[in-house]
Amino acid sequence: MLTLFSDHQHDIKLRTMSWHKTACLLAGEQVCLAIMAQSWSLSVLGWVPGIITMVLCCILFWFTSITMHKYIMKYPQIKDICDFGYYVFGRSKAAYVFSGFMLLANNIMLIGFHILTGAKVLNTLSDHSMSACMGIAILLFLVFAGIEKAPLYGYHGNYPADGPVKTYAFPLPGTTWVACMNAVLNITFLWVPQILFPTFIAEMEKPQDFPKALAVLTAISAVLFIVPPAIGFRYLGQYATAPAFGSLGVTSYKKASFGFVIVPTLIIGVIYANVTAKFIYTWVLGNSRHTHSHTVTGWGVWVAIMVGIYLLGYIFAEVIPSMGDFLSLLSATFDSFFGFIYFAIAYWQLNRGQLFSSLGRTINTVFNVFIFIVGLFVLGPGLYAAVEAIIADYSGSTTPAFTCANMAI
Repeated sequence: MLTLFSDHQHDIKLRTMSWHKTACLLAGEQVCLAIMAQSWSLSVLGWVPGIITMVLCCILFWFTSITMHKYIMKYPQIKDICDFGYYVFGRSKAAYVFSGFMLLANNIMLIGFHILTGAKVLNTLSDHSMSACMGIAILLFLVFAGIEKAPLYGYHGNYPADGPVKTYAFPLPGTTWVACMNAVLNITFLWVPQILFPTFIAEMEKPQDFPKALAVLTAISAVLFIVPPAIGFRYLGQYATAPAFGSLGVTSYKKASFGFVIVPTLIIGVIYANVTAKFIYTWVLGNSRHTHSHTVTGWGVWVAIMVGIYLLGYIFAEVIPSMGDFLSLLSATFDSFFGFIYFAIAYWQLNRGQLFSSLGRTINTVFNVFIFIVGLFVLGPGLYAAVEAIIADYSGSTTPAFTCANMAI
């Protein structure tokens, strides 16, 4: 295990973050464009199922993240989600390899998602004259959505083809199960960033302080993931799109809001690329001097890894047809494991032999069984719904892969 003292003897120091810096990093990784897809989720689910799903995801996020931190404190040598999987599944090398593959696939696809986001931003701002700070963007969207007379369009037609703007408590008649499941997956995606948490904890000066950073993140997320989408749904109703910027009726409003997405898009893409590259870099060079010192070989390998990561991300960005489909596929494939299943098993490992030793422990055990079932549900029916949505989009008028067609919202 790399101690704080030994780490600080190297040229390249890894364990440098206080909990304050960690909180900022967590917030920077979480405050993303996917927030603006949640108004669409509410337009599919309605107020009651939508808000319940959001609040439940918030609760599950807190409990699973605390379980993860407790487990890492028991095994402080864990430095990433792959090590976490290795120990949780009984020091299984197969689990390590599986976790490594899932880490790479998830992060590269997320980089692809942000490449897709960047293309949409540039196309929207430039009126397709180019090829292919989130807080301000959200604030401007909320202001513009409140002052404009009517939305521009929705998935069921341009305003007012689908009638006056309205909100509703439950899904509208005719809403399919696939649409509802994809809306749930879009919400779930926002609340499952834990795949990066072990890496962040390993780079903290005092890993035991991680719950402080987690509390800050949870508070920020609870506000940003619920309030702006709810306001967006209030003003856009059934015309809400993913992202919600697309529903704004005045082009200048849309550009003013969407333009500020550039900064968080770049930041989040870099965070995921950095974590992914570190994993590959360590796997390639091991504990050699190149890992801890500035060498030509070390930097050459790092640059090559980064180029490869972004090339693969670009391919995913071209193949997946829409932003909502991208979020649903990521959520079903990876969040099922790294948001629920892994941490339910970690709870069992931490409390094996004492799962029902007291009333409080029994309640926690039952709750973690529920978490495990949620993970299986997201993986099974969720993945089916995500794939069905992609197939349906490709059979319609979606933009084909590898094209220079206009991607503006």
